[in-house]
Amino acid sequence: SSGACVAAGKRMTLKARTVEDRALLELIEPVAESLGLDIVRVRLMGGTLRRRLQIMAERPSDHDIAVEECARLSRAVSEVFDAADPIAGEYLLEVSSPGVDRPLTRLSDFDLFEGYEARLESDRMIEGRKRFKGMIAGTDGDNVAMDLEGEEDTALIPFDWLVDAKLVLTDELMKAGAEKRAARNDNSDETED
Repeated sequence: SSGACVAAGKRMTLKARTVEDRALLELIEPVAESLGLDIVRVRLMGGTLRRRLQIMAERPSDHDIAVEECARLSRAVSEVFDAADPIAGEYLLEVSSPGVDRPLTRLSDFDLFEGYEARLESDRMIEGRKRFKGMIAGTDGDNVAMDLEGEEDTALIPFDWLVDAKLVLTDELMKAGAEKRAARNDNSDETED
């Protein structure tokens, strides 16, 4: 059917939302990879006067990023953008970590954060709604598995239908974040000795 072609051509990522964001992601992603980083999300925001380009990045090994790595990525992206000039006018470049209540932008994120609470939004109605909240139950093929509030069965939502997905800030998530920071601090103490 003609619908299958449209679906196949649609982005398999929530890293970039607009056509402009996707074009910027194509420039930014190889720069990040050369520094050993993954791009979580790219968003160009704001009006015509001064726009803000927000880049969320992380190390693939532990899904974290250091301040120095943010600075390195920022400098490297600035160099590429000075040459390519992809954004008209002035813009502010912000490179940051995804944060604790992070956006979920890759199908693999839903396996990584299985057991945590998330909010999802789809681009079409699924059983009468577009917004979902519940526990991530991993993935099944190209679908996100969710145990939705008040539902018996695990729902399967096609990843390709999602327009937004992020973790919900819960006590469990805060605790996991604190444990990760503590482990990181322990490791950095050892390397300094």
